[in-house]
Amino acid sequence: MSLDPQAQKLLDAAKAAGLPPVYTLPVEEARKRMIAAFVTGAEPEPVANVTDSAIPGPCGDIGLRIYTPAGEGPFPILVFFHGGGWTLNNLDTHDGICRSITNGGGCIVVSVDYRLAPEHKFPAAIDDSYMATQWVVNNARAINGDPNRVAVGGDSSGGTQAAAVAMLARDRGGPSLVYQVLIYPVTDYYIPGTPSYEENAKGYSLNRDFMIWFWNNYLPSDPDINNPYICPLRAADLSGLPPAFVLTGEFDPLRDEGEMYAKRLQESGVPVQMKRYEGMMHGYVIQFRVLDKGREALEDINRALRSVFAE
Repeated sequence: MSLDPQAQKLLDAAKAAGLPPVYTLPVEEARKRMIAAFVTGAEPEPVANVTDSAIPGPCGDIGLRIYTPAGEGPFPILVFFHGGGWTLNNLDTHDGICRSITNGGGCIVVSVDYRLAPEHKFPAAIDDSYMATQWVVNNARAINGDPNRVAVGGDSSGGTQAAAVAMLARDRGGPSLVYQVLIYPVTDYYIPGTPSYEENAKGYSLNRDFMIWFWNNYLPSDPDINNPYICPLRAADLSGLPPAFVLTGEFDPLRDEGEMYAKRLQESGVPVQMKRYEGMMHGYVIQFRVLDKGREALEDINRALRSVFAE
């Protein structure tokens, strides 16, 4: 297989721009580049209501953006964690995805503005994400939501956040979650790596050097790589977790570890749907406006959420 023509066009345009790789820039410049890339100013998909809020966190407030669909409710809820290698992106870069899921999934989406690295290293992002999920379940009625139908999800490092929150909820006795949506998640360290790390080490939207930069930003000086909340694939026990939908891309260095995680979940008795999107490189869902398979992935996510929430 080869890279999808639409994805190739995006890649060619990025190369033609001649800009230095994001991971070679100072962090603040890298953040501005990503915001410029993904906050396009296009007319946003309308939803019934969008509210920015904040809740007390372990080190200051945690920002939330709450998207509510049309209807009477109480609605099921997806707690969403944006990607960006724990370093980049924000609520605005993932606004389009959240709006699409709100309407297509028929659920409230609570997008979490967790603390970013390198200013806040592990476990800051995990702590914020878990605390936000607890708040959502405990205050679901106040936002016209159903506390018995709460899922977690995210893309890339946000998928790692979702997997880690699901494990924390199991390990700490709650809150109860019904589903996890893991969009090309980071589930393992880049050493020793996988075949997809080698095959896609260079030349795509995400490469090995980019991932090393992310890991160096995120981890403390002496990390325990076997910590399951850092590398979910290394967890000794994956039983008792909520059902999952794991999405991967053919030309993504994270492909194999995502699929290995899905297989481990299945072997642990967790119901799993896994789908590889052929011809896609990392980030295809956030590029759903210009990639047909990005839109297809969002439709698949929405269909899966509607089915789970209906149960």
